[in-house]
Amino acid sequence: MTLHLAEEVRDALNAGRPVVALESSLVAQGLPEPHNLETAIAAENAVREAGAVPATTAIDAGKLLVGLPHPLLERLADRTHPVAKSGSRDLGPLLASGARASTTVSATMRLAHMAGIRVMATGGIGGVHRDAATSHDVSSDVDELAATPVAVVCSGPKSILDVSATFELLETRRVPIVGIGTDTLPGFYAASAGLPLSHRVDTPADAAAAVAAHQALPGAGGILLVQPAPSEVAIAADEVEGWIEEGISSAAAAGIRGAAVTPHVLAHVATASGDRALRANIGLIIANARMAALVAVALAERDDR
Repeated sequence: MTLHLAEEVRDALNAGRPVVALESSLVAQGLPEPHNLETAIAAENAVREAGAVPATTAIDAGKLLVGLPHPLLERLADRTHPVAKSGSRDLGPLLASGARASTTVSATMRLAHMAGIRVMATGGIGGVHRDAATSHDVSSDVDELAATPVAVVCSGPKSILDVSATFELLETRRVPIVGIGTDTLPGFYAASAGLPLSHRVDTPADAAAAVAAHQALPGAGGILLVQPAPSEVAIAADEVEGWIEEGISSAAAAGIRGAAVTPHVLAHVATASGDRALRANIGLIIANARMAALVAVALAERDDR
């Protein structure tokens, strides 16, 4: 079996203790050094402080890893030795090649489900890109959420996406979106994207009840639990949208197309916002890890009744 569980993760699962899966693409590709490693460690610590065991995932030397040793986390964070980025579609080829790779939301969901982990945390999910009508660029996160019964705690779709189209596609793919303490879809950096949610809970216990009921249904896929970025780091939605539109315009003026557009826009947002976008990203990643742990604890308590 290519699935390798860290001893702490394996022992926790065998004992029925709560475990939270964490993706590693934010370490290898998402955040700049040294914030990437610092944030990964802070997210793991937030999970522990809330009473669960963290299980960051990755691929290395022909193994799917659930729970990473610190030296490997450091190697993933080292941008002088870049690694591959794995969605769920890439797992087989990367395993066969023996490559080292980080895991995105879709790959982390797949590994979590294989390991028997019911909850994962991330910053924001992928979805429908703004030029999808011509590029057909839609993240595999959407289909993985439709198929794989793992609860994902996040702050909504990433801001650079077509958030409204992503919201509609998730509905089409039967993915329930449950707001934790919010009636509207969070806008990643922004507290709200202005899209009303059909379902709301206000406590981790109520979120766990929704997850348990959903996962008990025959044929259930994933469920999305969304909470806004912490108020002290959240940015006004119109301000974020202005930076994104500037980045898209400057990309077009420079002749930047295809896959190169997203990194260009993200770089523009980072520059235009000073450190505000980075602080918001880090803040919501850690807050979501903590909330995922609280939900996982509540799920474990339900199982013990």
